[in-house]
Amino acid sequence: MLELRYHLKQAAQQNAWLPGLEPLLAEIAAATVEIAEAVRRGAMQQSLVGSSNQKNVHGEEVQKLDTWANAVLRERLERSGYVQAMASEEEEHAIIVRDQDSGGRFLVMFDPLDGSSNIDVNATIGTIFSIHHRYELAANNEDLQLPGTLQIAAGYATYGSSTMFVYTARNGVHGFTFQPSTGQLVQTHSEIRCPPQGAIYSINEGNRESWSTAHRDLISWYQQKDITSRRPFSARYIGSLVADFHRTLLKGGIFLYPSDAKNPSGKLRYLYEAAPLALVCEQAGGEASNGVRRILDIHPESLHQRTPLLIGSRDLVTHAVQFLDESVLGEPSKRG
Repeated sequence: MLELRYHLKQAAQQNAWLPGLEPLLAEIAAATVEIAEAVRRGAMQQSLVGSSNQKNVHGEEVQKLDTWANAVLRERLERSGYVQAMASEEEEHAIIVRDQDSGGRFLVMFDPLDGSSNIDVNATIGTIFSIHHRYELAANNEDLQLPGTLQIAAGYATYGSSTMFVYTARNGVHGFTFQPSTGQLVQTHSEIRCPPQGAIYSINEGNRESWSTAHRDLISWYQQKDITSRRPFSARYIGSLVADFHRTLLKGGIFLYPSDAKNPSGKLRYLYEAAPLALVCEQAGGEASNGVRRILDIHPESLHQRTPLLIGSRDLVTHAVQFLDESVLGEPSKRG
C-alpha cells in the first residue's frame, strides 16, 4: 500500500501542482494524525476532555479538544512557511501570518474538530479543511471570503474506529488510513466515487417542526414505500457532519441540513464546512446544493457565513432540489 508522502509526490509531479501544495497537504495530514492521537487518549487524559466553559464566535460551547486541535493546526500551518492566512471555526477573525516564506501564498480554512459534542461519547468526529491560492498578500477577513469554486484542494479526516485522511486536489478523491504499526497514513481508497443513487438519508429530524413544508414533504417522500425507487430509505444521523458525509460519500445517499426557523440562513459554515466537502463530493461524482444553487458557486459575504446544505449522490441531490423547487412554486420565501 502506498504511503501518503509518496502518493503526494507522485500526484504533484503528474498533475503539475503549484509549488508548496504537496508539503502543505502533508503538514495538514500530520496535524490530523496528531489530533487523532489526542482524541484516542482523551478519555485517559482529563485535561483534554469536557467543556472549556467558553463560547466560540458562534455562541457554541467549546470543548477542551476544540481549543487544542485548533492550536495544533494553527501552529503547524504558521510554521510551515506555505501559508499566508487562515480562517478557523474557533477564531473570530482571519489569522494573518506575517513572517511568511516567499513561497507562502496559500490560504487555509478549517474546522479543527467537527462534531466535538460527540467527544465524550466516543462517536466519530473529524477535521475539515479547504485550501486556496492567492498571489496577492491577504490582509483581512474579506481576502478569505472566496467562492468554493476557487479552491485548489480540500479534504477531511475522521477519528473513529480508524483514522482516515481524505483529500482532493482536483485530481480525484483519495483516502488514506492510519496504520498504527508503522505510524503512517497508507492509501486504502483510490479514486473514490460516490454512488449516483443511494437509499440512506441523513438529517436531524428533531428539527422537523422548524422546517419548511417543502422539506417536511421531502422527508416524508423518503419514508414512503416504493419498490422502484428503493423506498423507504434508511435514516442515519450521527450528529457529526464529517462522519455523516463520509458515510454518504462511500455508500451513497443524501445528507441534508436545511434552513429552519432557528437558523433561517442555515447552520453549517460555508468556507470551512460546506465548500470543502462540496469540492470533495463533486470530485467524486456527487453534488452539493443549498437547495437553490450549487454550493461551490456561492460567494460568501462574511468569514463565518452559514448555508443550508444538501450533499451526496448526484441523482438524490438533483431530485431533492427539483422537489423543493416544485413544492414551493409561488412561495419563494420558503426556498433553501
